[in-house]
Amino acid sequence: MGNIERVEIDVQEIEALLTCAKEALPEEAFTKIEQIVRAYLTMMHLVEDRQTTIARLRQMLFGASTESFSNVLKTLDPQTAAAHAQEGNKPDGEGDKQDTPASKGHGRNGASAYSAAKKVTVLLATLKPGERCPECIKGKLYENVPPGVVVRVVGQAPLAATVYELQKLRCNLCGEVFTAEAPADIGTEKYDAGAGAMIATLKYGGGMPFNRLAQLQEHMGLPLPAATQWECVDALATIVKPAHTEMIQQAAQAAVLHNDDTGAKILELMKGKDVLATEQPEDLLQGTQGAPQRSGVFTSGIVAVTGEHKIALFYTGCKHAGENLLELLKKRSASLAPPIQMCDALSRNMPKELQTIVANCASHARRKFADVAISFPEGCLYVLQVFRQVYAVDAAAKEQQLCATARLALHQAQSLPLMTALADWIKEQIVAKKVEPNSGLGEAISYMRKHWQKLTLFLHVPDVPLDNNICERALKKAILHRKNALFYKTQHGAEVGDLFMSMIHTCQLCGANHFDYLVALQKHRHLLAATPADWMPWNYRQTVDGLAQQAPLASS
Repeated sequence: MGNIERVEIDVQEIEALLTCAKEALPEEAFTKIEQIVRAYLTMMHLVEDRQTTIARLRQMLFGASTESFSNVLKTLDPQTAAAHAQEGNKPDGEGDKQDTPASKGHGRNGASAYSAAKKVTVLLATLKPGERCPECIKGKLYENVPPGVVVRVVGQAPLAATVYELQKLRCNLCGEVFTAEAPADIGTEKYDAGAGAMIATLKYGGGMPFNRLAQLQEHMGLPLPAATQWECVDALATIVKPAHTEMIQQAAQAAVLHNDDTGAKILELMKGKDVLATEQPEDLLQGTQGAPQRSGVFTSGIVAVTGEHKIALFYTGCKHAGENLLELLKKRSASLAPPIQMCDALSRNMPKELQTIVANCASHARRKFADVAISFPEGCLYVLQVFRQVYAVDAAAKEQQLCATARLALHQAQSLPLMTALADWIKEQIVAKKVEPNSGLGEAISYMRKHWQKLTLFLHVPDVPLDNNICERALKKAILHRKNALFYKTQHGAEVGDLFMSMIHTCQLCGANHFDYLVALQKHRHLLAATPADWMPWNYRQTVDGLAQQAPLASS
């Protein structure tokens, strides 16, 4: 093609041309041309606006990015989607939030939700249980009704401080100075157990960088420098490390292991100041300088499902997820059968030496069809519908709390016919050449065919999950930290971050209060070092309560 001459034209001239075109063209043709011109003007306006990001532009043009069946259907066929919603259908085995009626109370938290709040009992000023009723004079008052509840929430700095001014008296004759003693219950350390726990929670659980917290504390008149925050969490990491080590040991014995990784940055490694060669696998090093051959830095996430508990582990460095999983599996008891490994199909997620029963993530396969549904609506909607029904079967198994064997039987009875029909459909697309192999739909089908056995392992082996979503959600902890703090300065700093992210997210998976957990580990550091298995997120409260019951017996 030859060079296209650029023509400068303003909005007024375009409006004038549209007016002329409206008089000269049929109404239907003019409407289409007007829509094209209006869309062009809108695009130019958005491009000129510096606040318009690529992500925002894509969302404006193509709608919100989503993978749920109902929203994909809404994009492709609004009328069918409306009928689908009226029937009360639920996408992918999960509740459709738009169809769920609002709960009573409009989402406000009741008093029971404030489990960690300080509770104060307020008694009646003039009445007591057993007294005569002042209203009828005949009846007696009994405390058989629930108390009234008033909740008051106060604002305060993340870390508070108390200044104790100790009175001093000086003798006017001998000059001796007498100083009041500080209260015995305040301890001798400037920062108590809650200070380090709160800093670690904000930094590694909430993604607040040290400098941002330092600015907040400074503005509120309670200075807490970033360097001091690091000293607190570094010291705390040393205290709670036995619990983290025990978590790793127990995770290695798990029946199901999820793993994946995401990008990270460690300035020490990026600048070539790597750790000693003895601390890294040989395939990561080059020459004798200790410079890593692999230039990338990653945060690997491993979620171990062991019985009723889930353990989240994070590793940041040059190793891929498969290499970190290999190090974990080396701690596994030789008497145990190989674990089930759930991951996506990337080769870097695989441990190269030790054997696992590998299953691939159904969400990754499903996402490939959801991404191209707008270009291939008929075929993609069929595949998405199949996955939706399979997820509904799995949701029913969870709702009924079926054991692994019963869950497998349910999938074989209801999901196996669906997946068999899907396999026949895929074969027909290829044999009959109904799809171009290099197209988006062709690539999605090729991925399914290549990994079919691992994608359908849940139909043949008990306990195999459908997807790796639990690990991807765990990695959001590391992604949140990366978005706010951008990088770790040293490998040691990354190890401290991994330790706290592992402990905090494991507490969240177990429904434990991670702040209370970190405080309890500090207060009982000597017992923790002796018996770390008694101080896991799922059993530490029983251990603390047991110690509280033993204390009165010992004193008596």
